[in-house]
This record gives sequence, structure tokens and C-alpha cells, in this order.
Amino acid sequence: MAQVSLEQVRKVYGATKGGQDFVAVEGATFDVADGELLVLVGPSGCGKSTLLRMIAGLEEITSGTLRIGDRVVNDVAPKDRDIAMVFQNYALYPHMTVAANLAFGLKLRGVPPAEIARRVDEAARFLELGKLLDRRPAALSGGQRQRDALGRALVRDPQVFLLDEPLSNLDAKLRAGMRVEIARLHRQVGATMVYVTHDQVEAMTLGQRIVVLKDGRVQQIDTPMALYERPANLFVATFLGSPAMNVLRGRLVRADGLALDLGDGLRVPLEARDAVPEAWLQRDIAIGVRPEHLLPAGEGTAALAPTIEMVEALGNETLVNVRLGPHALVSRMAPRLLPPPGTPLPLSLAPGQWHAFDAASGERL
Repeated sequence: MAQVSLEQVRKVYGATKGGQDFVAVEGATFDVADGELLVLVGPSGCGKSTLLRMIAGLEEITSGTLRIGDRVVNDVAPKDRDIAMVFQNYALYPHMTVAANLAFGLKLRGVPPAEIARRVDEAARFLELGKLLDRRPAALSGGQRQRDALGRALVRDPQVFLLDEPLSNLDAKLRAGMRVEIARLHRQVGATMVYVTHDQVEAMTLGQRIVVLKDGRVQQIDTPMALYERPANLFVATFLGSPAMNVLRGRLVRADGLALDLGDGLRVPLEARDAVPEAWLQRDIAIGVRPEHLLPAGEGTAALAPTIEMVEALGNETLVNVRLGPHALVSRMAPRLLPPPGTPLPLSLAPGQWHAFDAASGERL
């Protein structure tokens, strides 16, 4: 296995109809440690798949430096980079059996037949494909096809595995099961993996570290819980977490204690963990509150009374959608009997469990 290193990597496509170049990736700089599973996450069009394809050699790098191990690979052909890629659509040969698909890449590289048989058998046992080796892709379920595609990459024993939204074509139950499979694969093989997804649940559960992207720029790189607990800006704060972080916009004031003035006579009392800088006061600010920190009154401080819009009873938890003036909020709470929609619901903010962001730039204060 090997480390992957990107230094100021940039990708620019030719002029659009408006006559301007389109910058797909701007100045991406980060390392993927040897044996690490790093996730690239962001909305559609953020540049994550373009980044992955540049690592694979399927897209030319406009500028910057890409290293795999100790070697600069900017101008190295994909076949010579010693990487294996798993695609979103699996890319299995429909006329070949599972065994033939597993072995195909090894045959192209001239691996001896005995070694091919050993690697295919090993991958089939590891991925529980032993009873399916004679089937063709059309006779496989989505999860089985995905395991076949993973196995084809695994038998290569490459320096780096690249996975481009490999679970997006599966239903919710299969996705959950395949997340476990991929985590187990990484743990047992100890492989360097770069995994692309737009699904923040996949990112949070699989990634040892996560690179959050927006509009071709890296927003933040950190461990899943560090991103969740201390997002660098409003985009990261609202992108990671389900339901998304609640955002209240107003002016921070001192009125019988610290409060957020929402206008129209609405004020949300706040309790801070630390002293609030005077520079924060009397300025437009965005306050972020996770749904689990918006509590039924009595379990926190700073009571407010938004109106219930919808209750989502999910069995193990209840999500309550409420409205406070112009702000739509979500509270996550334990299962309980709640009043009907249209009824005020006293809530409170967990003491100190809020995040402050600049209203204009979105950067964390």
C-alpha cells in the first residue's frame, strides 16, 4: 500500500458557452495516509469524482502535483499507477461469469494461471462469492454485483483502491450491509482507500477522515466526529448530520443575559459555555443548533415556543418539525406523545450546545 499526496491540484475545463473556463477543482491539498480510508464528500458538482478520476489518471491534471507513494504520477498512464477502481455502475462484463470477471484484469497483466486461480479463490471466499462463481451478472442481485466489482479490484492487490459512489445503486438495506462489508474489507486488508460519496451517512460511518468539498474547493478535512462537533463553516455544519443542523439568523444582544434577536419581537435566550467576545455583540450572526440539542422545555435552558408543523415518529426516536417565525427547525427527541400540528411546543436549547457563524461569510466565529 502507499500514501497518496495532492498539492495544489487544479482542474480546469475549456471555455463554456459564456466564454469562461470552468474550474472543477481548485487548489486541492491533502494526504491520504498509507492504509487510511479517506472519504471525499459533497453535493453533486462539487468536484469529488473529478478528484478521484485525476488520482486514477482518467482526467488530466491542469496544475499541481499528485504523488502515489514516492512517485509523481501526473503524467503516468492509469495502467501504470498501480491503482484499482470500483465504479458506480459496477462495470462488469455481462457475458462473463463472476469468476471470469474477477480474473480478467489479472489475465491482461499476464499473471500466471495458478496465481490467478489462487487470488480469485481467496477473494471469492473473503467476499462470500464461492457459490456464485459460475453465474453471470444478470443472475446476481445488486449486492452480489457490487461484491463482484469489489473482488475484481481486490485480486489486483494494488497500492490504492478508488471507489466512486459504489453503493448509490443499491436500496437502503443493501447499502447498510455493504457499508459493513467495505469497512470489514478495509480493516482486514489494511488498504489505502479513497471513497467518493454524496451520502453523508456513508461518509460519517466509513471514513477515518473526511474531505468536505463544495464548488471544487476543500471546505474542511478532519475525523467524522470533529467535523460534526466543530464544523469550520455553515456549509459543513448543515451538510453533515441528519437531520441537518438548525440555523437561526439574527443579532446577538445582551438582554437579561445573552440572546439572539430574530426581529419582530422574537428573542432566543442563549447560554454560553465560555465568555462571548464583545465583538460578537450587535452584529448579524447565524447560530447553529443540532436537532438533538433542541430539547423539550425543562431539559435545558432558554425556553422558546415554536409551532408544531409535522411529527415524524420513527420508533426509536421522534423528529418534530416546528416553526419559529421565519425559521423552520427540527428537534430530535425520545419517543413521546406530542400535541397535534398547529400547537405551540415549549423547547429549549441545551446549555452551551450552539455554534456561532458569521452571517455573511458563513465562517465559524
